Amino acid sequence: MYAKIMVAIDGSETSKLALGEAIRVAKAGPSKVLVVSVFDSEAEVVAYGGLVVPNSQRDGLRAKALHILDEARETLDQNGIAGSGELIEKPGEKMDIAAVLQQHAEGWEADLVVLGTHGRRGLQRMVIGSVAESFVRQSHCPVLLVRGKES
Repeated sequence: MYAKIMVAIDGSETSKLALGEAIRVAKAGPSKVLVVSVFDSEAEVVAYGGLVVPNSQRDGLRAKALHILDEARETLDQNGIAGSGELIEKPGEKMDIAAVLQQHAEGWEADLVVLGTHGRRGLQRMVIGSVAESFVRQSHCPVLLVRGKES
């Protein structure tokens, strides 16, 4: 099975489904789960969990992200899964979120990465892009995509 499972969350319902799937996979064998959330502290406008807010509110968003990670750790504990959570600061404009996640997965030597996907199509996908798709294209380990219910 997978000894080290990394799951990315952003507070969305889709990322909660991804966490649930990571827990199900982790229960199949002795696995450690690392829950991560990427935070862009340098952006003029921060997109987080589908919200767009002014830079002046980033401290509140950081606190919210840390709260989401705390809830995820509690969920791991309730399910008897060894794990931890980590807020990853995105290094400015040079790297997109998928690249930041990929770098972290490689550094942690993840055996599996679990990501939620919103399943956007057409113009919306072209304009917004897909972190999950970009991650899969560059991944060096298996990736489990979990489709959101809103898809």
